[in-house]
Amino acid sequence: MRSLQDALYNWLTIKVVADARKEDVSAKETTQLFYEILTEEHGLSNINIKKDDTMYFVTYEIDQTVKQSRFPIELIDVMIEQMEAEPEKYVNYPEEEEGPNN
Repeated sequence: MRSLQDALYNWLTIKVVADARKEDVSAKETTQLFYEILTEEHGLSNINIKKDDTMYFVTYEIDQTVKQSRFPIELIDVMIEQMEAEPEKYVNYPEEEEGPNN
């Protein structure tokens, strides 16, 4: 992923979904994938999120410097709002348990 801003946006959007849908294994795995992109490809550490009435603020360290990006709530929450509005389109399949045939 080339742009740090895009990686932050993607990570934050799916993190909001994963936090709201604790049982959603795919959302958790995707959140971890984007987190690894942030830390391994872009060199971020100490990533934190804060939210106010209009924005999400993502604070992080890069090259020993603290930086912050901000994203409008409506931009980030669009995915979870769509999932909540049409849950039949976003079925959560439970994680398969390993059994004797796996």
